[in-house]
Amino acid sequence: MIEQKKHMAKRNVAAKYKVPRKVTRKSLEKSAFYYLRRYSSSSENLRRILFKRAKRSAQYHGTDVSAGQLWVNEIIEKFLANKLLDDIRYAETKCLSVHRKGGSKQTIRKKLQEKGIAPDIIEQTYTLLDQYSVDPELIAAAITARRRRLGPYRSRGHRNNFREKDLASLARAGFNYSIASWVIDVETIDHLEKEVGFTNW
Repeated sequence: MIEQKKHMAKRNVAAKYKVPRKVTRKSLEKSAFYYLRRYSSSSENLRRILFKRAKRSAQYHGTDVSAGQLWVNEIIEKFLANKLLDDIRYAETKCLSVHRKGGSKQTIRKKLQEKGIAPDIIEQTYTLLDQYSVDPELIAAAITARRRRLGPYRSRGHRNNFREKDLASLARAGFNYSIASWVIDVETIDHLEKEVGFTNW
């Protein structure tokens, strides 16, 4: 048993420090196709992933990293032209997904920025949210309160004892004081859910 564990440990170390293959344009494009079959991605996110692979290969094999960078840029442009990558579609899907989990506009912006989405596209996704509901921020705050059992969703203890703590929780989630205080101070769950008009919880 001990020898088996040692063998597995050696295999894990070997896998961690696996020698990178020497990349070509073809191998990078193949990697890009494989990634997109498994995950949705923005163009910048995929660019970073491919360039990281190309850079690691260049550092190990002593090749020109600028060649890899050129291949990556060509692949990204090709995928954008063929609609295999679509930053607007990606941003809209990500935006609605985060919103439905209770993400504020601030949280949505942060997550899209992390994926390299352009500021104008981020602003465009906010328009989509406004079409989705009358007050998307209020709905998101209500969802967050329900998920974290804040305000009217508290099942134990006196709500007033936790008011400041609950307000701080919503503030950290990116909601302004006006929205946070309304959600935390609303009298009942029924009142809250009726007001936001969101029943698919």
